[in-house]
Amino acid sequence: MTAKPDPLTVPFGTVFCDWMTTARTDGGPLVYGGAPEPFGDLSLSPAAHVLHYGSSVFEGLKAHRQVDGSVAIFRLDSHVARMVTSAACLRLPEIDPSMLRQMTIDAVAANADEVPHPPGSLYIRPTLVGTGADIGAAAHPAPSALLFVVNSPVGDYFKGGIRPLTLQVESSTPRTVPQFGMVKCAANYAMALGSTLDAMAANEAVDQVLFASDGDITETGASNFFLADDERIVTRHLDESFLHGVTRDSVIQLARHFGYDVEERAIDPEELIDWAERGEAFLSGTAAGIAPVGTILHSGKTLTIGDGQPGPNTLRLRQALTDIQTGAASDPFNWRTPVRS
Repeated sequence: MTAKPDPLTVPFGTVFCDWMTTARTDGGPLVYGGAPEPFGDLSLSPAAHVLHYGSSVFEGLKAHRQVDGSVAIFRLDSHVARMVTSAACLRLPEIDPSMLRQMTIDAVAANADEVPHPPGSLYIRPTLVGTGADIGAAAHPAPSALLFVVNSPVGDYFKGGIRPLTLQVESSTPRTVPQFGMVKCAANYAMALGSTLDAMAANEAVDQVLFASDGDITETGASNFFLADDERIVTRHLDESFLHGVTRDSVIQLARHFGYDVEERAIDPEELIDWAERGEAFLSGTAAGIAPVGTILHSGKTLTIGDGQPGPNTLRLRQALTDIQTGAASDPFNWRTPVRS
């Protein structure tokens, strides 16, 4: 077997494990064969529904090497529940939560030897696509589908490890397709790509775009957004316009556990000026974890957040989250699912 590169030294999500799990349906319920199979290319008809009409949803979660050497998946049930909701929104075949849960555990168990030690982790990508061969089905759901779970050993999502990120505020283009903002579907990422690439091309220092159409900050292209100080954590209230992040929810629960006041509300971009002088900002997401923000570019202004370096509240929450994920701390929220290899 060909040796694989060190996942900590290559771009995030470009190395894949040897085993995957799949389930299929051709009009009935999705059926899982019950065991992992070798990772490999998939066969789809050129007329597959997903290729023409975007019938694709997915999830992103992680398994972590524990301090005792074992492996545990972080917040598995929350991710399964969100994917079930996503599939229903796109009228894809119904996902049995217990089946997807088992498929994820089986895939991770089969690839357990490839789970890196911290700061690395195993990224888990369950995906459901419509496979029906019918290019006349624009107004019909996909009756047949393929569900698969693949794993990728990864390092940091943002190059350079823990460092202050630079965000560019985008005030005109929305982040997501309006009626599917809370769904983890392919179209939402295509929606954000142009604005992100344009911002990075205009300024190579930009790491992500912070979407704030109609004067309302929601999220970046890959993460939820937070403001913080010694007493408060502020983030956008949930609605259908953006992704309901599982890491976002984890941050909120941790913050309340530590005694912070948590405000879920609208955030006007002009509010960033005040926070830059006295507070902190950070992103949260499965891939990014908790990532500090040092600079925000908005309306021709450069806002340095605090002293431009990761703030103490950001680092406190990041460390607490990491400790629970890796088993270095107790798990009062029951977020870890142990995996037997």
